[in-house]
Amino acid sequence: MRPFQHVAVDNPQAAVQVAMAGRAASPLQSPAHFLAGGTTLIDLMKLDVMRPQTVVDINALERTGLGRIETANGNLRLGALVRMADAAEHPAIQRDYPVIAQSLKFAASQQLRNMASLGGNVLQRTRCTYFRDVTYEACNKRNPGSGCAAMDGFNRAHAVLGTSNSCIATYPGDFAQALIALDASVEISGARGHRAMPFATLHRRPGITPDIETSLAPGDIITAFALPARPWTRRSLYLKIRDRSSYEFALASAAVALDLDAGRARDIRIALGGVATVPWRAREAEAALRGQELSDDNLIAAAEAAFADARTQEHNAFKVALGKRTLIRAVQQAAVMEI
Repeated sequence: MRPFQHVAVDNPQAAVQVAMAGRAASPLQSPAHFLAGGTTLIDLMKLDVMRPQTVVDINALERTGLGRIETANGNLRLGALVRMADAAEHPAIQRDYPVIAQSLKFAASQQLRNMASLGGNVLQRTRCTYFRDVTYEACNKRNPGSGCAAMDGFNRAHAVLGTSNSCIATYPGDFAQALIALDASVEISGARGHRAMPFATLHRRPGITPDIETSLAPGDIITAFALPARPWTRRSLYLKIRDRSSYEFALASAAVALDLDAGRARDIRIALGGVATVPWRAREAEAALRGQELSDDNLIAAAEAAFADARTQEHNAFKVALGKRTLIRAVQQAAVMEI
């Protein structure tokens, strides 16, 4: 790990000011990074992937409201410094937003969930081996313009949706799929003041600039997530398929929220994980099912629509079939939920 300056702040404005003060000395060096649970940042600093000049400790911001879970009229607001375990175990979230609770419960280990913050979780970086191992020079996400070693390497865990000729790295999180399925918004403080935007616009597909992963501006800090009460939030779930039953990232996952009326999908929300470069909203599948009976034929057609633009590599073609089956199973399970 390389030398860095540690600065603790106690309000969002101070955090933004410190983050804006530095200047990057090289493409690998970001001037400042925020530290909450540190479950991703510290790992990447040890691996020499991330080399911040300044680490801005924002944990004291919990007392300013960033560590608060708020429920009002069925709506949900989650402070960015709420710990994953606290949100997963919150009775109102388990009852009214089960997809949120499940997406958090199925992630990492209990010890990590006790430490990791919600804001840090959605910004976690890919687990692509070629990104995390600096002995591989060719990684456009870590070293822009160098190429993508995963293209011709072992790419079993890599993405089949949202890829580009520059990057096929998979977005690793679970919580983000639940947020995008429920039309959440994200609140941000930064040099431009306080603002909110749809969570769906936070992450950027790799395109020709895989190193630019989000729409956040330099110095921006996520302060909260807001989720509106909707007819489909209670009938929602997160299904995660992985190589082992715990402490493993998804090969395929689905967050589903369903408004069911006499066997028909009056409305439906579907997001996919483990198969895409960003949290992935399966809007084509939603359109295929909205207003329709959840018959086997309709579900198969929806799954086909979701993966119509899939782009596979040598080792990850199985993810297309697995992703389709995961989507179908998740919708079927949501349809029989007791609420």
